[in-house]
Amino acid sequence: MPRLVLASQSPARLATLKSAGVTPHVVVSGVDEDKVLADAADRFGELDPADAVLVLAQAKAEEVASRLEAGDTADPDVPADAVVVGCDSMLEIDGTIVGKPADAGTARERWRAMRGAKGVLHTGHWLVDLRDDADGGTGGTLGSTSSTTVWFADIDDDEIDAYVATGEPLHVAGAFTIDGLGGPYVERIEGDHHGVVGISLPLLRELLGELGVAWRTLRTP
Repeated sequence: MPRLVLASQSPARLATLKSAGVTPHVVVSGVDEDKVLADAADRFGELDPADAVLVLAQAKAEEVASRLEAGDTADPDVPADAVVVGCDSMLEIDGTIVGKPADAGTARERWRAMRGAKGVLHTGHWLVDLRDDADGGTGGTLGSTSSTTVWFADIDDDEIDAYVATGEPLHVAGAFTIDGLGGPYVERIEGDHHGVVGISLPLLRELLGELGVAWRTLRTP
């Protein structure tokens, strides 16, 4: 049975996979995101948000894959012959990238700008196939970005302050969730809601298929 390694510390991504019957091993990457983006900009020029999240997802997946190949993980039970998936998410509003807010004040400002408006949540996915040839391994590495349009409710300052006070917006891209306390403030979406949570299950299934891994073979018995 193929094994999946999630190169992310996001509890929402892990919970999304588990809810679909897949329990991955988790190895958090040590990537310096600012450096990765700066290096990519030097090489390719300014990145649009859909490309930026893909570059970060690739960096995270490849960093974890290299550690697995070297046996350099804190958990000896994490398999080296696995498929590694890295993800990264950013919210785009009017062409501007919005990541995790640095503090509560920034989160409030962002919500005042977002309320009654719409944005696009981009989530990059990158896979690295470390499986042995005998197990169907391809040595392949590939990725793609899921983009979902999100319409935000026109909430007042008191509601923004109350939401920011929960602390949730400080830990997520765009300062909101759709599957948590921020759910009531998202009026509607166009696209895959899993991508807004942080990992698009349909896109992941498609990418795995390109590596010859059927989704059903990943389900935990």
